[in-house]
Amino acid sequence: MDAIAVVFAGILVALCILAMLAAWHPRRGRRPVTEPRRGPDYEAMADVESRDIDDMLDAVISRRRRMKRRDVGEELADELMRATWERDKAR
Repeated sequence: MDAIAVVFAGILVALCILAMLAAWHPRRGRRPVTEPRRGPDYEAMADVESRDIDDMLDAVISRRRRMKRRDVGEELADELMRATWERDKAR
């Protein structure tokens, strides 16, 4: 019975020492406290977003041209005219 207690006590002491070493060891990559933290760069994010939207629109337009379909603006204008015409006709 005494041997089991010594083994468990040894394991407990080893775990405590390991926990203390893990808490004491400085983490890699941690910045010093004196260095100010930087927030997100909203200007760069807006620049990327504007270029992404332009690239997506260019891709849609080029795909429609390859498929020999009309531009999106032309189709929307036709749909608007049809909806307006149907509404005026119903009166």
